[in-house]
Amino acid sequence: MTEKELIREALKGRKNAVAPYSGFAVGAALLTKSGAVYIGCNMENGAYSPSLCAERVAFGSAVAAGAREFSAIAVIGEGEDYCWPCGVCRQVMAEFCGDDFTVIAAKNEEDFVTVPLGELLPHAFRLGKKQRHFSGKN
Repeated sequence: MTEKELIREALKGRKNAVAPYSGFAVGAALLTKSGAVYIGCNMENGAYSPSLCAERVAFGSAVAAGAREFSAIAVIGEGEDYCWPCGVCRQVMAEFCGDDFTVIAAKNEEDFVTVPLGELLPHAFRLGKKQRHFSGKN
């Protein structure tokens, strides 16, 4: 699946967003290593903390279906800026994916940025797994 095709799937998810408080709809499309795609949309809640980001909805759908190996996610919001995953979503990605997992932040199908998860979330917390070592000077 190409990056543009994955972004088109994320756009489908964005159409289902429930964003009555922020008015900012987000869609995500998660690609498994087997080629399956799971879409997500943000779901806001008046109590705020139960709200879910599109990325976590996509991961939840995939995991509920039994998927455990992922290769990429496309995230698209509304407006003029790229829509990057929040810190909580980055941590969820770190739980299921390696540093080479591809994150696509898109404005539209033609304007997007692709980065590896390790660049977006360096030194991710991974309970019970070998931790990455800090390469800075101390």
